[in-house]
Amino acid sequence: MSIEIGENQRALEGEDDVAAVDFEPVARAVERHTLVAVIGYVRVLLIALWLGAAVFFSAAVAPSVFAVLRSFHLSNANEIAGSIVTRTLSIVNTGGFLIGLLLLLSAFLFRRMVSRRAFRAEVISLLIVAAATGVGQWIIAARMLWLRSAMGRPVDEVAQSDPLRVAFNNLHGYSVGALSIGILAGLVALLLIARRARANSV
Repeated sequence: MSIEIGENQRALEGEDDVAAVDFEPVARAVERHTLVAVIGYVRVLLIALWLGAAVFFSAAVAPSVFAVLRSFHLSNANEIAGSIVTRTLSIVNTGGFLIGLLLLLSAFLFRRMVSRRAFRAEVISLLIVAAATGVGQWIIAARMLWLRSAMGRPVDEVAQSDPLRVAFNNLHGYSVGALSIGILAGLVALLLIARRARANSV
């Protein structure tokens, strides 16, 4: 009887060992899969938030600020609106630059889980987002602020033929173009990141 009990106990212990050996890698795989899925959805959320903010700024905030202030017929309405838009744009640009860099670095996590072509497209689009917003903030916007300071008076009071006003208007166009490029690249990045997140969550 004691021999049978001993054999049964060893058999149970053996089954426990087998279970431990079999399920431990499975548990690690599940944890890794969950981590990949969470990171993927966080990346989607970040690029979607920035893209939404950039589009909302371009389509609603900037035009509305100028329209509302001009409706009060203030002599310096454009100057006030420009200051508001410049400060808001700095938030959009800085956010786009930081998010672009963060997503770019995190793109190399779990690199083997995506095709080479999709990975390259994702990296390029994120590089464009970071570059466009960085140039827009620390080169174009900084130069525009310097020109406004150099004018010494509201922009609207400076003649259109004045070299400073001409340079300012040109930079304004470059600023719009840089943000537009960043938005287009952000849209591409959003689609690629969302597709990767969906594939990794299956």
